[in-house]
Amino acid sequence: MSEGFSFQRFTIRHDRCAMKIGTDGVLLGAWARVGGRMLDIGTGSGLIALMLAQRHPHSLVEGVELDADAAAQARQNVEASPFASRVRVFESSFQAFVPSGGYDAIVSNPPFFLHSHPTPDVSRTTARHAETVFFKDFFAFVRRWLLDSGETSIIVPWENADPIAAEAYLAGLFLTRRIAVRTKRDKPLERCLLAFGKRRIAPPELGEVCLLDDDGSRGPWYRAITGAFYR
Repeated sequence: MSEGFSFQRFTIRHDRCAMKIGTDGVLLGAWARVGGRMLDIGTGSGLIALMLAQRHPHSLVEGVELDADAAAQARQNVEASPFASRVRVFESSFQAFVPSGGYDAIVSNPPFFLHSHPTPDVSRTTARHAETVFFKDFFAFVRRWLLDSGETSIIVPWENADPIAAEAYLAGLFLTRRIAVRTKRDKPLERCLLAFGKRRIAPPELGEVCLLDDDGSRGPWYRAITGAFYR
């Protein structure tokens, strides 16, 4: 299990990736609005890119990944999937990446936590530790390459949602959706799914969800959005 995970229609190996498959990536891949031409920034193992490709049969998906080992493994995962003809992985930072055109959707499970203490593992630190400059660069990229009708979606720690949303606003993007996420009813909020667009939505879609029932099984909302992926 540590080397990979089998979903209904594809298998992800992640033994060469600093960031392993986790709930965050699955949530984002299942929740992001999809269609047309899409980009996954920091694609890692390629999990989210493949989820996007599965959800929209006629889409084209690109992923960019700075880490060479992760990018190579993402390509292998894509090649072994049913969606290989519609997914491409580029080894690059997103700051240096120049797309051939705009995107209908841009997604990212970004490095975090903001202002947190770095971990001893250098590669894991690179993947998880980011300062505000990352989001300034990210939202500037989105502002340039997202189509006017498109949406960008990210998942972040709950405590960082407001400052990150402020960075998006400063870049000229508007909140369209926000879902606060807790694991169980008696647990604090842990994650936040955020979506932004170039057009102001009044009011934006707001919500709060609980992933697991009291017995530890997946709750109704979690089952509904991930039912096409988990076995």
